[in-house]
Amino acid sequence: MLLTAILDRTGLWVLQALEQIGDFVVLGSRAFRDIFRGPFDRRAVLRQFAAVGVYSVPVVALTGMAVAMVFAVQLHYGFKQFQAEGLAAQVEGLAIVRELAPVITGLMLAGRVGSAMAAELGTMRVTEQIDALECLATDPVHYLFVPRLVASMVMVPLLTGLAIYIGYWGGYELLVGVQGSPAAAYQEGFYKLLDLRDLWIALVKALVFGIIIALVGCWRGYRARNGAEGVGSATTASVVTSSLWILIADFFLTKMLLV
Repeated sequence: MLLTAILDRTGLWVLQALEQIGDFVVLGSRAFRDIFRGPFDRRAVLRQFAAVGVYSVPVVALTGMAVAMVFAVQLHYGFKQFQAEGLAAQVEGLAIVRELAPVITGLMLAGRVGSAMAAELGTMRVTEQIDALECLATDPVHYLFVPRLVASMVMVPLLTGLAIYIGYWGGYELLVGVQGSPAAAYQEGFYKLLDLRDLWIALVKALVFGIIIALVGCWRGYRARNGAEGVGSATTASVVTSSLWILIADFFLTKMLLV
């Protein structure tokens, strides 16, 4: 009896997981298809550009600065044990461009933007506004998903570029301003191991992270149920799911793009 109950619960969990994955793939495919199908509400798209990009600049800038400075402290301390402080700038540049800037930007936007998307669409679902759109012969996926998806695909790479720029100055302030390294040595070291391929890797990662943030946030909100409690659960699930998939995607993208 106990074994049967365990198998029943496991089978039910697997079926629910497969159902959710299938639902996400279907809605995501519809959203990508609708990117190339007009008409678009330009005002809605511009509002999402502002919500995803402009309003996220302070968060991304402060986070990028803080992470770059903390990482610089750790690098300087570690290399100092081997009298190789000059290598700190080289590793700082490589880490910020390839990993820290895109991943930290993605995680911060998953918390700030993805949760907002889930809460907004979840509220529309439980208050039957999405049902009203369907009654008006408006495709809710095209109307709600596409502006958010396009804004995330454009703005997350741009914000990642901002994080790289801010990260450069964060490391500069710590290694040059605090630790006293020569400014010219820091500038030369920061770019020594970098080339355009590293920037391309960072932007590709940011693009994928933007897609994850938008689709997961919209999907969780779109499928919200049970009133205010359901909206809260959808918002929490959006942040957790997006953050998890960003970290998983970062691993596989790093393996594929560095080959």
